[in-house]
Amino acid sequence: MDKVEGIEGRAYPFGAKNVDTDVIIPASWLKTISREGLGEGAFETIRAQDGNVFDDPEYAGSPILIAGDNFGCGSSREHAAWALLDLGIKAVIAPSFSDIFSGNAFKNGILTVVLPQEQIDRLMKVAETDEINIDLETQTVTTPFQDRFTFDIDPFRKHCLMNGLDEIGLTLERDDAIAKHEKTREQAMGWLTRGTETDREIAA
Repeated sequence: MDKVEGIEGRAYPFGAKNVDTDVIIPASWLKTISREGLGEGAFETIRAQDGNVFDDPEYAGSPILIAGDNFGCGSSREHAAWALLDLGIKAVIAPSFSDIFSGNAFKNGILTVVLPQEQIDRLMKVAETDEINIDLETQTVTTPFQDRFTFDIDPFRKHCLMNGLDEIGLTLERDDAIAKHEKTREQAMGWLTRGTETDREIAA
C-alpha cells in the first residue's frame, strides 16, 4: 500500500454521527471482490439527496473526510474501506470509530484521526472554505488559520502507515530472519525436506 506521511487538501464536511458501513457502501455493492469501482457506490443513499456534500464540485477529489461520532459502525465489511479509497479519501477525522472499521481502514492505508468534538466542529467550519493538513509524523492536524490539533496513534500503526507496510510488507521485512530460520531448520531437520523430495520423486 502507499505510504502515508502528509495528507493535505479540501475535506468533506460531512459530520454525521453513527454512520454505519451499510451507509458507506450498501450491501448491493458487495458482490464484487475487486477494490476498484466501489467509489461509485460510496454513500449511495446520501448522494441520492439533492445538495449532498459528496457530489458538490467544490469538494470533488477531497482526500479527507470529517465525520461524526462512531463512524464505521455496523457490519465488518472491508468493502467500506475500499469504497473510501476508491472515492479518493485517504484520512477520516472523527471523535470516535468502530474498532472493526478502524482496523480495516488501517490495513488498507487509511489514516483514522480521533479528535474531540469541539475540534471537529472547528474543522467542519474550516473545511467549508479552506484546506486542512494532516502530518502523521508530528501527529498534528493544522489549518491556514493557525489551528493546531494533536492526535494519538498506536506506534505500530504509525510505523506501518508511514512505511506503506501491509501484512505482506511486514512479512517481507522479516525476509532475512525467515531465510535464516529455514537454513537452520534444514541443518537440524533435513529429513523433513528430503522426505518431501522423495515423495515427489515417487509421485513422478
